[in-house]
Amino acid sequence: MRPILMPLLACLFAIPAGPLVAADEAFLDLVAPVLARRCLSCHNDQKTGGGLSMVDPQRLIDDGYIEVADAGSSHIVELISPSNGRAEMPKDSDPLSAEEISAIRSWIDAGAVLPANVQIQAPKIADRQWWSLEPIGSDAEGELRTIVDERLDAKLAQQKLTPLPPADPVTLIRRVTYDLSGLPPTPQQVDAFVAQSRDDPAKAWRDLVDRLLAAPEFGEKWGQHWLDIARYAETHGYDKDQPRNNAWPYRDYVINSFNSDKPFGQFAREQIAGDVLADDTSEGIVATGFLSAGPWDLIAHVEVGEGKLDGRIAKHLDRDEMAAAVFNVFQSTTIQCAQCHNHKFDPIESEDYYRVHAVFAGIDRANRVYAGLTAEQQRHKRALQQERDDTTRQRDEAKKTFEQKVAKQAAAIDPQLDALTQKANQFTPPPQHGFHSQIAARADVVKWVEVDLGTAKPIDRIELIACFDDFNNIGAGFGFPVRFKVDVTSEATLTDQNATTIFDQTADDFTNPEATPVNIDVGGRAVRIVRVTATKLAERRNDFILALGELRVLSPGDGTNVAVGAEVHASDSIPPNARWSPRFLVDQRYHRLSLDEAEAKQWKQLREQRRAIVAAATTPEYQRQIEQWTKRLAEIEQELKAIPAGQFVYAVATEFPKQGKFLPTNGSVRAIHFLNRGDLQAPGARMLPGAPELWPDGPSRFVDHEDYDEAEARVALARYVTRRDNPLIWRSIANRIWQWTFGKPLVGTPNDFGRMGMLPTHPELLDLLAARLRDDRDQSIKSIVRELVCTNAYRRASFADGFEDITRTNLTIDASNDGLWRFNRRRLTAEEFRDSVLAVGGTLRTGDRGGPSFQDFVIERPQHSPHYEYDLHDPNDPASHRRTIYRFVVRSQPQPMLTTLDCADPSISIARRDESTTALQALAQWNNRLIEAMAKRFADRLSAETATDDEAVRLACRLAWGRDANEIEREPLATLIAEHGPETLCRVVLNASAMMYLD
Repeated sequence: MRPILMPLLACLFAIPAGPLVAADEAFLDLVAPVLARRCLSCHNDQKTGGGLSMVDPQRLIDDGYIEVADAGSSHIVELISPSNGRAEMPKDSDPLSAEEISAIRSWIDAGAVLPANVQIQAPKIADRQWWSLEPIGSDAEGELRTIVDERLDAKLAQQKLTPLPPADPVTLIRRVTYDLSGLPPTPQQVDAFVAQSRDDPAKAWRDLVDRLLAAPEFGEKWGQHWLDIARYAETHGYDKDQPRNNAWPYRDYVINSFNSDKPFGQFAREQIAGDVLADDTSEGIVATGFLSAGPWDLIAHVEVGEGKLDGRIAKHLDRDEMAAAVFNVFQSTTIQCAQCHNHKFDPIESEDYYRVHAVFAGIDRANRVYAGLTAEQQRHKRALQQERDDTTRQRDEAKKTFEQKVAKQAAAIDPQLDALTQKANQFTPPPQHGFHSQIAARADVVKWVEVDLGTAKPIDRIELIACFDDFNNIGAGFGFPVRFKVDVTSEATLTDQNATTIFDQTADDFTNPEATPVNIDVGGRAVRIVRVTATKLAERRNDFILALGELRVLSPGDGTNVAVGAEVHASDSIPPNARWSPRFLVDQRYHRLSLDEAEAKQWKQLREQRRAIVAAATTPEYQRQIEQWTKRLAEIEQELKAIPAGQFVYAVATEFPKQGKFLPTNGSVRAIHFLNRGDLQAPGARMLPGAPELWPDGPSRFVDHEDYDEAEARVALARYVTRRDNPLIWRSIANRIWQWTFGKPLVGTPNDFGRMGMLPTHPELLDLLAARLRDDRDQSIKSIVRELVCTNAYRRASFADGFEDITRTNLTIDASNDGLWRFNRRRLTAEEFRDSVLAVGGTLRTGDRGGPSFQDFVIERPQHSPHYEYDLHDPNDPASHRRTIYRFVVRSQPQPMLTTLDCADPSISIARRDESTTALQALAQWNNRLIEAMAKRFADRLSAETATDDEAVRLACRLAWGRDANEIEREPLATLIAEHGPETLCRVVLNASAMMYLD
């Protein structure tokens, strides 16, 4: 036995002590690891796929799967050998590799020798002997900035690296202003800082940093960092990608939390269980927008539902997304890797993964009230909504039963009636159906439609012709008012004072005329406006409308219809379409019966017979019940209208109105089972809430009973994550703070501190920051940032004249600048660039903070699969001149310019943004319509604030670059403005490297 293999083999199977022969080694070294890794999950003592357990590999020989010394005849080789890229085993998985199959064949041909009493066991999880899981020591005493510099300088000296000198004041103010606010410093701020730095540089720097940390722009800049890792967006994603119009309160919560310097532990707990834990319930509810911030499959949840496998898969993926977010963001741990098997590199079992699923078993993502409604009002509203749904269902079921009864009794006449009706519907040209009002919830809503003839004319009579709509066999008389009146006037506007009522059917129900015109005698009166007012609407299905097919106004003598083409006005109407429009009321195209006299008589007789059947079937009890339900539904709608709408946030929720097959849990929890190989069709034991035991004494079981409270489970997870002895959360946020300050993290994989992640470059500094934040009573992020930006390391130059030889030497030792011998030069982020363009153009609305997001696109087809058309947006629209963090973030169609400039993908947690330099970026920065518009605004500003071209060049550079043009830049810029004007100058300045790069 080769000694180096012993640790690996001990993880895979158990064998007795003692000497082994070479044939044994072939099995132990090459075959057993494959069986343990690829076969044992389905063929073990608990789950015996095909009746086979491989715990005792002798079973392979005893059960006939292996023909000793004859691999070609062995059934196991047949099962694992792929054909056209697929093999029968492992089932539903990739085939074994050629090397793995060859090892098994060679072992069988060599005699299939097994060590005595060998047993194959599943690989054990990794141990906790890893840097990120080790306890964090106590906080070191002393000023943080001093300790950081001392430790960095000591390491530089150890590596024989020479640090560069401090950067000049102009470079420093631009650097720190962008890092802490995301905006450029104004020329006045630069001048004041430079002047103060001459007298007292230390105080000037402290005052500058304090001002930036206290400004509201800090939360907007650092809030964007958090939204990157929180996978924040305002659409669902997936194929329909519907908007989330109530996601923005979570964004504002993040910004306000950074500005108020909320203790980090509290900040973390609120985002997992703030609706239960937070002192301010409203803010706590909004905070849980973190859990719901990721993508959500509307079709699978709403249209498919949990009754089908695809719907259950969607729920599983939903919980997986929440679990991954909590552990990636707060603990830099990749728990999602344990979905199908124990984590291959970190101490996380599959059971741990499904225990976290159980934490989220009772919640969904939905719009949820966070303010504007008391708890009692919310309960009352939900009760009314439930009663409305139940009453509607009872009414509809009763109507369906009634209709089935009528249809059974009318079975003999319905085919004849249908045939005649179909014939009656044959006409040329096809009708435009007419006028259709908006839908009302109650019958007693007053609606009207009127025809304006343009001038007063003598009128003989008016004809009201009901709609004839064969859609869904609606038939004649669709939407004709049950009670109504007809008013006329000769004036240009019909009022209560000048109206004359010529037909009044408002006291009693009017029998539906169906295809027969309703004639109203006018007697030669001069008329300009004819208005039909419905006081009791016709029932459509479970709601009410007013519809008319044609309104004819006939003159005396020849009976000419003078209403054709007249103006039509109405109290309201549905959007015009191919079938319905107000103008169709006077287009002279309406249904005319196409029956001869005998057929018309038969049709009328059949209609009367069917009406008689309906009347006979309509018992007083049925009619009374329908009227009671209809009345109660109207009352419920009135009560619901009296309840305030409230303010909503898209967050985790257990109670919300059902949407298709997307139903609330109302606090109950779904049963979560261990899934063998992550397969929903292979469930194992039920799992209860818990988490991985990643550090000594870390809790792994939260509850011990199946009827647990979902809120209780989330609270337990929130407290688990933020425990003082949890080394992961404090190291994770310390690493992020360092990254967001210095531009590069101490651990290069901020979302993964496991064995597949990178090692820290300065572990002692990471633990120093982690302990300082953990042990600080206020757990203040601002205090850490203040100390870091006051270090010598932060204020170093990124390059320096006269230090070229030192720079070359340092680059040969530490080209990646891990030791921070210089400051890291960086590009502006996409948001910083857009905000800066608006700022220097004088259009940025810095005071317009919070609230619903602005949209820099036009939505097409909003009801189905929205198209977010950025090219249709007007870049000069002042509503969009807010900071970029307040824009409406779309997943499926991200903002083109910002995406080109490496904006974060909102569908996943982005711990580190890409920083690329591409030709597309140059094209976007030059040709984008926003840049074009803002260059003009920038030029207008220069013209208003300067008197000469030289002054304009100087101001343009100072606004955009934070400094004046140097000797090399000044001459070409002066030539440019002289030959091409200030607008071209501004576009060049906005595209210069001095604009795009800090330092």
